[in-house]
Amino acid sequence: MLILFDFKCKDGHVDEHFVTSDTTEVTCKECGKIATRLVSAPRVSLEPFSGDFAGATMKWVRDREKKLQKERKANS
Repeated sequence: MLILFDFKCKDGHVDEHFVTSDTTEVTCKECGKIATRLVSAPRVSLEPFSGDFAGATMKWVRDREKKLQKERKANS
């Protein structure tokens, strides 16, 4: 499977390449020198108030609403 990574050469050119996960060096597209893979920050989306992942918070809200509806039906 190919993954998109950023690579930087000694001249400072930064290029994106689709490579396998074990590839650490490629040829720079601009100058032809060896470019090494850069470490990228992971993309994480957290809910601002609780610090949980947004999907986890939304699942809790949906589950809570279902539980409240069942309780209302049972008490009616």
